[in-house]
Amino acid sequence: MAGEHLLEELGRFDGDAEILQAWRDGMAPEPALLVSEWADKHRVLGSRGSAEPGPWRTVRTPYLREIMDALSPAQAARRVVFMKGAQVGGTECGNNWIGYVIHHAPGPMLAVQPTTELAKRFSDQRIDPLVEETPAIRERVAPARARDTGNTLLSKEFPGGILVLTGANSAVGLRSMTARFLFLDEIDAYPGDVEGEGDPIALAEARARTFGWRRKAFLVSTPTIAGRSRIEREDAGSDQRRFFVPCPHCGEMQWLRFERLRWEKGDPRSARYHCETCDEPIEEHHKTAMLAGGEWRATATSEDPHTVGFHISALYLPVGWLSWEQIARDWEAAQGKPEDLKTFKNTVLGETWQEQGEAPDWERLVERREDFRMGMVPTGALVLTAGVDVQDDRLECDVWGWAEGYTSWLVDHVVVPGSPRERGPWDALAALLARDWPRLGGGAMRIARLCVNTGGRDTAAVYGHLRRLHDPRIAPTKGVDGWNRAQPVQGPTPVDALVDGRKLRRGLKLWTVPYPAREMQTRLCRVRDERA
Repeated sequence: MAGEHLLEELGRFDGDAEILQAWRDGMAPEPALLVSEWADKHRVLGSRGSAEPGPWRTVRTPYLREIMDALSPAQAARRVVFMKGAQVGGTECGNNWIGYVIHHAPGPMLAVQPTTELAKRFSDQRIDPLVEETPAIRERVAPARARDTGNTLLSKEFPGGILVLTGANSAVGLRSMTARFLFLDEIDAYPGDVEGEGDPIALAEARARTFGWRRKAFLVSTPTIAGRSRIEREDAGSDQRRFFVPCPHCGEMQWLRFERLRWEKGDPRSARYHCETCDEPIEEHHKTAMLAGGEWRATATSEDPHTVGFHISALYLPVGWLSWEQIARDWEAAQGKPEDLKTFKNTVLGETWQEQGEAPDWERLVERREDFRMGMVPTGALVLTAGVDVQDDRLECDVWGWAEGYTSWLVDHVVVPGSPRERGPWDALAALLARDWPRLGGGAMRIARLCVNTGGRDTAAVYGHLRRLHDPRIAPTKGVDGWNRAQPVQGPTPVDALVDGRKLRRGLKLWTVPYPAREMQTRLCRVRDERA
């Protein structure tokens, strides 16, 4: 009522029509129009980026309707995950969403490509045509050639909002703005860590926190390697929806699996899909009716009730695009070629590739990784230790949590700047020893033992500072050649220390740790020869 009264008061003044309209626009509720409805009404595809130019028709790819609609402001989902084969329409879903935001739900939006260069290419090849070829958007985004338009290669301003494009390899780009809407495209190509500031997806999503329940994130990608794929991990945490379609013979609803596509060996033209219930062969031309009668069904319970996940393969592509015959032909051509099989699995089936044979140690470690927050001690950890590497301009400290059976977690990595010859870094190290690390489930833990590598050009200075700290938890260490199987770590051995210019004989107790490189190399060679 107060808002209506204010509008009436504003309306009394002549010449205030623009102010009055601005108030009406600001007080208007979120549009009820869904993203798919907007696309069918307004989106126009040009010949530059589409094999089928003309008005957008969701009926051509019905499986995209629910995905786009989940991005509408009126829908409850805050995170929409789309794991897919190549060219099934994931990026176009994002483009339609961008157009919808510009036209119907203006606000700050961030679109992230794997690199800044790809973001520029995306702007030139996808966003500019989207604006130029869709009249409803073209009238809201001024031409880039006009002065003071706010329209640049990586930034598009429009009434009530802005679209910023950036690369996942740019920490500055990911934290440059607050965004209500996030379009994260091809996330499996994102770097693991961006300029030392952390995971790019986490950095981007942090930009939307202040919008609370009104925020939206669209995560899209073709998957890559099992255990390393970001989109696989995101899909696993969702409700894992599959697109179920009816069999034209028995009507049974099912989602399409590659193993049900069968053909005579050497004759891809005989490829038919066989119903999992009646086993009747389904012809390619039946696909149009099957897609029209399809529906998304959840196959799991989402860890986050506000996250929905969609997974689809190229088997669903409309008639006239990638045919079942061509899929069979590509499969046969890939046999005996691991790289081609990997490409087929990723881009056609939309599934991760499982490396065969004995994987390198780093891949095994990636597959076994756990999701826990740095700076927080995992529940299973029983004791904390730390190791310090002394560099010319800093101290590098790793804090580890340990459990039974030598299970360990990297709890934190702390860099203390400053020359090891100066007092400051060592006082900071003392503060680190006095610090509490919070533990999952409650409580806190402190470092029980800290080893400092004293080798290097500043050994005397390091000895002196460690002697001054005089903390029984600190163990000065030094690497030595040789390997004593019975007692690999030896000490403590008293050494002289220089404190405040005064030499203290036997003033510090040093532990020696052998370099195991030669011994380990000998062992590995022996194992290799035995296996051969």
